[in-house]
Amino acid sequence: MEGWLLGTFGRFNYLAPFVVLFLCGIGLPIPEEVTLIASGLLVHRGQVDFLRITCVCSAAILMGDAIPYVLGRRYGMSALKVRWVRRIIHPERFARLERRFERHGNWAVFACRFFAGVRIPGYFLAGTMRMSFGRFLLLDALGVVVSVPVSIWLGIIFAEQVDRLQESFRSLHLVLAFAILCLALVLIVRGRRRRGSEGGPGSGTGGDNPS
Repeated sequence: MEGWLLGTFGRFNYLAPFVVLFLCGIGLPIPEEVTLIASGLLVHRGQVDFLRITCVCSAAILMGDAIPYVLGRRYGMSALKVRWVRRIIHPERFARLERRFERHGNWAVFACRFFAGVRIPGYFLAGTMRMSFGRFLLLDALGVVVSVPVSIWLGIIFAEQVDRLQESFRSLHLVLAFAILCLALVLIVRGRRRRGSEGGPGSGTGGDNPS
C-alpha cells in the first residue's frame, strides 16, 4: 500500500492525497494516517511543501467528514436502508456511540477524529442528532488541526530514520564483506597448512616388507 501511495502521489503530488483522503470520508478502506504519513515522505523528498500539503489534506478530510454528517442530518436512520451506506457506517456501533455522545456531549465529535473505526459512524450520528453544521465543523476542525500536522511530521521523521538506516546498512555491508573475506582467507590458510602437515615427512608408511 505504501509503495502504491508513494507512486501515485509522486505523479500527482497534491491531487492524489486530496482525492484519497476525501474518499476516506465515504468509506475508502485506507487509514487516513497512512496517506498523511506518505505525504510526510513526499515533504522529506522535497516533492511537496509542508504548509501546502497540510492545508490540502485538512481540506480533503473536512470535506470527506461532512458527507456522513449530511447523510445523517438529512435522511436520519432511514439512510441505513441503503446497503452501501449500512456497510460503511456499521449500525451495530450506534448504541456505544450514543452513550459516548450522551456522556461527553459535543466533544465526542472531537474524539472521533482520533479513533479510525468510529469516525464515519460518529459523524453520521452527529447529523442524526441534529447538531448544527457550524458546531460540527468547528469540533472536527480542531481535531484535524492536531492530527494532520502531527501525522505528516511523523512521515518526515520516519523518512529521515529510513535514510539513516540505509546509510548504516551500506556501512554494515562493507564491514560484513570485509569480515567474510578475512574469514575466508583464514580458512584457506588453515586448510593448506593442515594438508601440508598431513603430507609431510613421516606421515606415510616407508620401507619394504621382507618377503
